[in-house]
Amino acid sequence: MRALLVVNPKATATTERMRDVLAHALASETKLDVVQTQARGHATSLARQAVVDGLDVVVALGGDGTVNEVVNGLLAAGPVPGQPALAVVPGGNANVFARALGLPSSPVDATSQLLEALQLNRRRSVGLGQADDRWFTFCAGLGLDAEVVRRVEHKRADGRRATPSLFVRQGVQHFFLHARGKDPAITVHADGHEPERVGLALVCNSDPWTYLGPRPVRPCPDASFDLGLDLFGLRSLGAISTLRHLRQILSSRPRPRGRAVLALHDSPGFRLVADAPLALQVDGDDLGDRTDVVFRAVPDALEVLV
Repeated sequence: MRALLVVNPKATATTERMRDVLAHALASETKLDVVQTQARGHATSLARQAVVDGLDVVVALGGDGTVNEVVNGLLAAGPVPGQPALAVVPGGNANVFARALGLPSSPVDATSQLLEALQLNRRRSVGLGQADDRWFTFCAGLGLDAEVVRRVEHKRADGRRATPSLFVRQGVQHFFLHARGKDPAITVHADGHEPERVGLALVCNSDPWTYLGPRPVRPCPDASFDLGLDLFGLRSLGAISTLRHLRQILSSRPRPRGRAVLALHDSPGFRLVADAPLALQVDGDDLGDRTDVVFRAVPDALEVLV
């Protein structure tokens, strides 16, 4: 078996130690190459070449951004027979995709589980989403949440860590300074539904959507890798109603509801059209401003070792 270990050296302080432990363990089971990423997009290039070279497994050691890049490399030509399987060892701050797969949050425990999965060839097929031509594993968003992602990325460029408290502060600031009370700016077009106007649109491919520390954020509690896409939208962004719905999606038994909530479940896809350019994010990665984005669900897009 031939494998590639893709390492994001900046993910966490433990990544370097885990790289050595994981590389040693994998080398006993596979013919292994280890590459540290050098810049944004490098993991995508490495995974794309792994498909060309006919490797069996690509292991991503890093956070959700590293995983997203690897997935986009593996699926650069779309799902094809014989493409490498994906394995994930969490090395970021949130590791939403790894957690949604049921992997341990500890890199050490996840490595042990990965080795067992390799020995037993234990894997599952997962459905993924696309935002235009960009693949995402668990979430995407146009507007408010993507603006918060952008603000956090700017802070990270200045040396700040992407902690839950940083996301909360940036979210509160952006909401009260820029978003609160504005008229809905996004139109949702979905087959079988009348067009709907919303001020917030989150697209979910799994549950939960993200984490604030140990607390999961669950706007789409029925979303699944085995189904189509879910959408959570808010028809208005008044302060009181938005806080009420935030409390709903943070509860231990989330069930977002109310007149302001637009919820779509198990959809093959939809289109979001903004009145003016808005920020777009996928898996917590800022993709710039868009006015028109087509989302679609792709069943059984990728095999994952679990």
